[in-house]
Amino acid sequence: MLLRTAREGGAWTVVLLVTATLSTAAQILFPALLGKALDSALDGGAASEWVIGCLVAVVAMATADALFELAAGAGAARGTALLRSSMLGPLLSWTGPGGPRATAGDMVSRLVGAAGEAGAAAAVLVRAALSVVPAVGSVVALWLIDPWLAGSFLLGFPAVVALLRTFTRDISDVSTRYQETQGRLATDLLEALSGRRTIAAAGTAGAETRRVLRALPELGRLGHGMWQAQTRAAGRSALLTPLLEIGVLSVAGFALAAGRITAGEMLAAAQYVAIGSGIGMTTMLLGRLARARAGAERVRGALAQPVMEYGDEPLPAGPGDLELRGVRVVAGGERVLDGVDLSVPGGSCVALVGESGSGKSLLAAVAGRLADPDAGTVALDGVPLRRLTHRDLRSAVAYAFERPVLFGDTLGDAIARGTGRAADRTPAGHIVAAARAADADGFVRRLPDEYRTVSADAALSGGEVQRIGLARAFVHSGRLLVLDDATSSLDTVTEHRVSRVLTGALRDRTRVVVAHRAATAARADTVAWLDGGRVRRIGPHRELWRAEPEYRRVFRGTDAVEEVTP
Repeated sequence: MLLRTAREGGAWTVVLLVTATLSTAAQILFPALLGKALDSALDGGAASEWVIGCLVAVVAMATADALFELAAGAGAARGTALLRSSMLGPLLSWTGPGGPRATAGDMVSRLVGAAGEAGAAAAVLVRAALSVVPAVGSVVALWLIDPWLAGSFLLGFPAVVALLRTFTRDISDVSTRYQETQGRLATDLLEALSGRRTIAAAGTAGAETRRVLRALPELGRLGHGMWQAQTRAAGRSALLTPLLEIGVLSVAGFALAAGRITAGEMLAAAQYVAIGSGIGMTTMLLGRLARARAGAERVRGALAQPVMEYGDEPLPAGPGDLELRGVRVVAGGERVLDGVDLSVPGGSCVALVGESGSGKSLLAAVAGRLADPDAGTVALDGVPLRRLTHRDLRSAVAYAFERPVLFGDTLGDAIARGTGRAADRTPAGHIVAAARAADADGFVRRLPDEYRTVSADAALSGGEVQRIGLARAFVHSGRLLVLDDATSSLDTVTEHRVSRVLTGALRDRTRVVVAHRAATAARADTVAWLDGGRVRRIGPHRELWRAEPEYRRVFRGTDAVEEVTP
């Protein structure tokens, strides 16, 4: 994944390679040029050409490093965008029980933090790949100056390698746990923000603050752990590097006294020892690489979730016959739906009724392929939903939910999203007709800007939001309409008006309605009574009401008695 991210940088990655190579070459050449300049000056000769060479090397390093940072920023932006777009599509396209097990807060943490760390991998990989060159180049340069210098340096080099291996192991483990803890903190924060009205009403802001911040001690400990790993590496390198320098320079002193090397070469040798044992820069690179790897692991975890795939068959013309055969869905290790068989003729309305946890909402999700069953088949007009193209499936199925989220800038946009287009590309008459069918036109007209009212500025009640969600589903021209408890927040009068539309103007569509009210079930053509993940019985509401005491108990505490009476 890190290599793929680096490739996404394109020309910027090439710039990274070229500039890093140029900077490394100049870094290796500079000590030799400096030594030549010193020897030339001591010999009384003209050292101008060597001094100029030193200046050129310094300018080359500065220029290359500046261009490297520019390319690193641009490449990181492209790599991060690639990872975030790769994650976002699968996360938004799958809603079933086989979808992401991570919480929303953790997914936000992965999208923002982890993708950002992994997206900057190109610069880190290039630097890390070239970090071995200064060490190798230093050994070669020391060998060319005097083989004994290279030998003395290599005697202490295993200690450098051991130090770097220990640091890499420590920093990798801490970086991974640090990002995981950030995800838990983000989860708690998102939950608190989503329920802030409940928190305010209960007066538990202090307790929730402590709950959200409970991960901070762990986060702080892990953060200190990263700094401690770097501090230990820096402390050991502060001891190791001078020892290496002392060892090499001691040998160089003897070589200088014996006339095997010059004073300039001794200066160059000191520089090469510092370059070859440059643990500080290497530990920084390894730390950044560890964070990038940890980020890539968390991104990969998100991408490892199952992705809903679509077929290539078109949907034939038909009335909207819906067939479920042997449908089984497993979630959390339990069979939520177990061998469900259900036939809904085109143009008819079926109400899904059952106790909480009986699988009503999951069956509604399976009916329009918001989730796939683990076994069995769901077909629309004879074609299994898995085989349909994405376009044909989504143009055939409309949904309305208990807690709809209003997308789009304005209320008109929010309704028009049911067509898959913005309000300015949807006939205004269609939007208004859908709003009237959902009994939403009246309160929208009372707003200052009517359908142009900004959604965020419209102080809507829960029932009004549900009506906008219903209008969004009604404006959809598909042949299958699924309502997942989409009228639960409506008052009795409004619910009755919407039900009349469902059983009247929308009779040309097949309707699957999750019903918690007896009145809703009574208006359906038939009822599928779910119990323990199975269809216990199918039949008209009145028949089930009279014959099944347990069915009546499903509506216990609702307006059952009043609304089932003709």
